[in-house]
Amino acid sequence: MEPEAEVKDARGASPYVNRELSLLQFQHRIFEEARDPANPLLERVKFLSIVASNLDEFFMIRVAGLKQQLAAGFGEPSLDGLTPAQQLAEIRREALALHRALGECLHNELLPQLAAAGIQLLDYPALNEKEVAQARAYFDEMVFPVLTPLAFDPGRPFPHISNLSLNLAVLVEGSDGTERFARIKVPDTLPRLVPVSRASGVVRKDGTEPHRQGFVWLEQLVAANADRLFPGMRILEVHPFHVVRDADIVLQEMEAADLLESIEQGVRQRRFGSVVRLDVTPSMPPRLRDLLAENLEIGPLDVFAVEPPLALSTLAPLASLDRPDLKFPTFVPAIPARLQGLDAEDDLFAAIRRQDVLLHHPFDSFDPVVEFLRKAARDPNVVAIKQTLYRVGRNSPVVKALLEASQNRKQVAVLVELKARFDEESNIGWARALEAEGVHVIYGLLGFKTHSKVALVIRREGGRLVRYVHLSTGNYNAVTASAYTDLGLFTCAEDIGKDVTELFNYLTGYSRQHDYQRLLVAPINLRERLTGLVEREIAHARDGREARLVFKINALVDREMIDLLVRASQAGVTVDLLVRGICCLRPGVPGRSERIRVVSIVGRFLEHSRIFWFRNGGAEEVYLGSADLMPRNLDHRVEVLFPVLDPALVRQVRDGILETYLRDDVRARQMRADGSYVRLAPGPGEPRRDSQAALIAARSGRILPPEPATAATHRPAQVIALEHPARG
Repeated sequence: MEPEAEVKDARGASPYVNRELSLLQFQHRIFEEARDPANPLLERVKFLSIVASNLDEFFMIRVAGLKQQLAAGFGEPSLDGLTPAQQLAEIRREALALHRALGECLHNELLPQLAAAGIQLLDYPALNEKEVAQARAYFDEMVFPVLTPLAFDPGRPFPHISNLSLNLAVLVEGSDGTERFARIKVPDTLPRLVPVSRASGVVRKDGTEPHRQGFVWLEQLVAANADRLFPGMRILEVHPFHVVRDADIVLQEMEAADLLESIEQGVRQRRFGSVVRLDVTPSMPPRLRDLLAENLEIGPLDVFAVEPPLALSTLAPLASLDRPDLKFPTFVPAIPARLQGLDAEDDLFAAIRRQDVLLHHPFDSFDPVVEFLRKAARDPNVVAIKQTLYRVGRNSPVVKALLEASQNRKQVAVLVELKARFDEESNIGWARALEAEGVHVIYGLLGFKTHSKVALVIRREGGRLVRYVHLSTGNYNAVTASAYTDLGLFTCAEDIGKDVTELFNYLTGYSRQHDYQRLLVAPINLRERLTGLVEREIAHARDGREARLVFKINALVDREMIDLLVRASQAGVTVDLLVRGICCLRPGVPGRSERIRVVSIVGRFLEHSRIFWFRNGGAEEVYLGSADLMPRNLDHRVEVLFPVLDPALVRQVRDGILETYLRDDVRARQMRADGSYVRLAPGPGEPRRDSQAALIAARSGRILPPEPATAATHRPAQVIALEHPARG
């Protein structure tokens, strides 16, 4: 039987996994964390809100794109052969089931456990007399002045419903007995959960009664007091609904006279994108659903009936309550040994001159990155700083350092990627702030997003200029650096410095450099060079040498790369893929991908680092960078993969990071040939190996990750731990 035929027997379809359904599978894996009783309670609430937020974004971007294809008559099938209409049907089924599961988890698991822990999310009818009075006082003072009821009648058009807004559909009756419709937007400028006092019912020995934290839903508070908004009318019905719109910005970059202005206009237009999903409650009567659907111009398949509360993404602030007993234990990120004990005489630049420095966030502190830029801003010997910025967040210490550098008369050039989705407004603000201080600001290349993470500091030393470089897999964002796993490298290696200089000349000028010595740069040579590295591994296997690849990425979608990895498996290369999210490759298919293992790690931190490890016949090589294996990363973005040249750091990546992930049997889910995932678990008598917990412990100087179990309980027999060259 042909390999592809065997795959079709396993699934009845394609040798590839559908991109959109794979992304929904990832949401299921995050949802598992919300249901996992081993996780602290407020962390489970946070995971639940993350899934809801991700689903909203999925509809705003991916579903909206499929709908546009369908409307345009674009019938080209996806990688796995599904038409846009077929994909939308599958997505509705999967997404609706997940939406309903989120609600069931909240009501049946999280809310009762929160109440037992002293945090009660109350329905308005459950409030006692004292709490009702307190809630009404809050409504009168804080809510009522903000509300704007919008009527819908022949003299007043159907109101605009903003994206992601939570609303109330209100039916009122006038003195003439006529029913009328109005919409009330639940203000997103106020907390979704309104605090009310709540007695615990337990009396201590000293006669005091501890209080619990009670909250009532804001939309229920507004609904209960809706009569205040319609004096002289009778409230017949009040029902919540939630709207999700197409939020993708389509730019005609080549025709744009001013990219910044065009993106500003696109951000404004985002509010008016077509509706792609309407969430209602099952109790909403059909006539009201039909009224909303007709005026929002959607069909019945775009309406999702789910139990309240709607808009679960807004539960995220609940996880910020001051209850450390219900959260993950805090830890202090480490400073790498190579940077410890520095002083004014033996500073950061001196440390980088001695040897390259690898940072593994959030286990290692992000402070050295900020200090690198601050020191460069203040050092009289520094003459220039060049940097790419993709997502930096608010109150960015990185941008403040760049502003200070410009004020100190350094030459500063910054590429601010304005097209970073959902960060456009923030980046526009930073671009203008930098320009106001005289910084040379570039908005990005036409037709490409600049996704690479690079900082270059040029320093005068002993009559010559020395380049200091920081390259990273993650953004220059101090907040996400505490929540995402990423790797950063400090180096002053001359050939890397020259490559980075050429890269900035490409970004800021008209350079068409193709001969990079060390860097793999998309869209210039990354695909070609990465393909060559995999082909080299295939050649090792065919020559009888041990051949192995370990890739840690966020997504695997590119068909050429999938087929290349399958060919490597067929040639005898052992392939471990740590793919956090989307994976369109089916592993473990006899004769096709039987030597490929795909694992997804989902846990406390968002796995974001990209690592490419090559056995290379014992002369192993490691590349880190910003690129995933997707067509957009390889062909339509400026991405950088950079080598780790220090053998000690190569071993650190191999033994301390990759091997820790490959041994995980707590946070790891292994992909099966049918595209589903199974969560791994330790065998009888074996220790639990939680990769993220082990990395925290290792960087905190505590217990190192345990040795791997000898029994091949959780992995295919051919998948073994990374070997040291001496054992090869």
